[in-house]
Amino acid sequence: MTVSDSTLKTSVKEKYGQAALRVSEGATAAPCCGSSACCGATTEAWDPITSDLYDEKQKAGIPIEAVLASLGCGNPTALAALKEGETVLDLGSGGGIDVLLSAKRVGPTGKAYGLDMTDEMLALANENKRRAGAENVEFLKGEIEQIPLPDASVDVIISNCVINLSAYKRKVLKEAFRVLKPGGRFAVSDVVVRGHVPAAVKTNMELWIGCVAGALEEREFLDLLREVGFAKPSIEPTRVYKAEDAAAFLSGSGLDAVEFASQIDGKFMGAFVRATKPLAQCCGPDCC
Repeated sequence: MTVSDSTLKTSVKEKYGQAALRVSEGATAAPCCGSSACCGATTEAWDPITSDLYDEKQKAGIPIEAVLASLGCGNPTALAALKEGETVLDLGSGGGIDVLLSAKRVGPTGKAYGLDMTDEMLALANENKRRAGAENVEFLKGEIEQIPLPDASVDVIISNCVINLSAYKRKVLKEAFRVLKPGGRFAVSDVVVRGHVPAAVKTNMELWIGCVAGALEEREFLDLLREVGFAKPSIEPTRVYKAEDAAAFLSGSGLDAVEFASQIDGKFMGAFVRATKPLAQCCGPDCC
C-alpha cells in the first residue's frame, strides 16, 4: 500500500488527538496504545524513542501534562543554543513542552510559537501555557507544510520527531526556509535512516505514525536542506536504535518483528539536524 498525504494526516490527527485526550483526562502517562499509535514505541512498554529526553532540572516548572504529552525523539531545546530575545517556532508542538522550554530560554523579550494541526493537542498546549504562566508563548493551528507566519519572521525553528510524519518533506523545509530570518537557524530532532530499509517497513501506515517508515535517509535529508537553500547542514546522531528497540517499533504492525528487527538493526537513529539560512543569496563566485 502507498501512504497518501490525506490518509497519513487523518491517521496522525486521530492518534495524536487520542494521546492528548488521555493526558487531559488524567492519565498518568501518554502511551501510544496499539501498533505504532504515535511517535515512539508500539506498545505501552518502555519506549526506546521517547524515554529519558528531559532531565529533572528542565522539567521543573513545566506542567506535568506537557511532560506526559511529549512524544518526541529528542530534546531540540537543549541543543539549539537559544538566546535571549529570539523568536522560536516549534513545528508540530504537541502538548507544548518544547515551546515552554524555549520560552524560558528566550525570556520576556523573546517569543515562542508552537504550530500544530491537532485540535486536542492545541487545547492541551494552551492549558499548559496557562498553568505555566507563559506570557511569551502563542500556539497556532496549521500544517507544517504551510506555516501561518510571514516571511523572515523567525530566528530559530525547532521540531521534535514531526517532520518525518509529513508526506511532503520538501514543502516543510521550503516553508521553514521562508519564515526564517537571514542568518536564522534550523535545529530539529528527528528520526533519520542510515542505509537500506525493507520496502514493507516503508509502506506500513502504522510505522509511519510511529515515526519509523517516514524517516528520511541521512544523505537525502542533507541534500534536501541544501536544495531549498540552507547552508552548512549537518546531522548528529543522538540515539541509535538497535534490534531490540526495533522489535518494539514493529510489535503489532503485522510484520514479523524478529525478522525485520534484525534487518533494520542500527539503521534508524534519533538525530539532531542543523542548518542555517544564509545572510544573503550568493550572486557571484566570491560571495560564498
